Amino acid sequence: MTTVVRFAPSPTGYIHLGNARPALMNWMFALKTGGQFILRFDDTDLERSKKEYADAIEKDLAWLGIKPNRLERQSERTTFHDAARDQLIAAGRLYPCYETADELNRRRARARAMGKPPIYDRAALNLTDEDRAKLEAEGRKPHWRFKLEGKEVHFDDVVRGDQKVNTDTMSDPVLIREDGTYLYTLPSVVDDIEMGVTHIIRGEDHVTNTGAQIELFEALGATAPTFGHHNLLTDATGEGFSKRKGSLSITNLREEGYESLAVALIAILTGTSQPVAPHASLEELAQTFDVSIVSRSSARFDPAELDTFNARMVHHLSYNDVKDRLNALGLEDGEALWNAVHENLEKFGDIVQWSELVKGPVKSVIADEDREFIDAAREQLPAEPWDENTWGEWTNQLKAETGRKGKSLFMPLRLALTGQSHGPELTTLLPLLGRKACQDRLA
Repeated sequence: MTTVVRFAPSPTGYIHLGNARPALMNWMFALKTGGQFILRFDDTDLERSKKEYADAIEKDLAWLGIKPNRLERQSERTTFHDAARDQLIAAGRLYPCYETADELNRRRARARAMGKPPIYDRAALNLTDEDRAKLEAEGRKPHWRFKLEGKEVHFDDVVRGDQKVNTDTMSDPVLIREDGTYLYTLPSVVDDIEMGVTHIIRGEDHVTNTGAQIELFEALGATAPTFGHHNLLTDATGEGFSKRKGSLSITNLREEGYESLAVALIAILTGTSQPVAPHASLEELAQTFDVSIVSRSSARFDPAELDTFNARMVHHLSYNDVKDRLNALGLEDGEALWNAVHENLEKFGDIVQWSELVKGPVKSVIADEDREFIDAAREQLPAEPWDENTWGEWTNQLKAETGRKGKSLFMPLRLALTGQSHGPELTTLLPLLGRKACQDRLA
């Protein structure tokens, strides 16, 4: 049996780091099992779903390294959904309800006041044909609920182990809105059946939905897929990510210059015990990653951890790894520059700042008390050609002649040559600057 998994985002906004987590887990599960990964847009909300968001999601997933085997849009599959609707109505499992949102709220409040669970009381099942005709004559249109069997539904969760959900404590879920459009559940189950989805890996916030969904699979004559519910990725404050709250999006992370692999690995490995080398690929990680190792507690994302991991990843990149990216920045002769400065980069794009520093001009920083020392250093600049030994020869001579050493020797030179108190080793940077530029900056 071929493994089939899916990621089904709603194109109502940009996906964020929390969305990337299930997308990557499903993608790596497909890689490890030799299966198929379906990108399926849950775009049945025609008012809020936008093509621009769908296009952005495709672009974001591609940037993360996810390559779908198949792309589907639920809005183009209504024939399948309508057939399932008719099947459920004929079987007596889907029934029309006419209560308004206000009436339902009052009933729930009354149930709570009486110490009862605020679940739907199935009053609509007692309506006669005459009652329904009268309500529709008043202008009311029905929403449709799926009649649950009210039983303990057991399933073996590949992350959480044996699980059970009692549908007797749940309201019959609404599957169809008053305007006839479908909510998430029915199209999702119908498409999972028709597409042969074998595993559904998603966030733990869907655990309680699983009981009703398994009953819906069974009502449509299908066997439910295997489920896996991983812990949720939260922000630094412990709150869940949200498209509506404007949580950090994958698009933003890409535009801010983070490495795609750094973002992917942080998204999937935060909250697990799996170590990872900064040069590992998703394909390599997929062969050892197991969703069963995911912690049951929430996985808190720390932006500082992403910054640190991203820097480590950049430091491990060789010139051959980034040659094309340097060429795209107009740094065709960037090998010497890369080798000199890459271990000081936090993001790849920082290379541009160091290129500008090498080319100049820079604002040299020379303190009054260091002026005489800097003048002497300028006069003692060695003749070219320069190599990695030049810095040591020059500073050793200055140390002997001026008596300066340590920070009092090196820091004034760095500030004069680069305008900064930190940066790459001047051993490798000095030959890139060249004697003429050093003379000008020391002056």
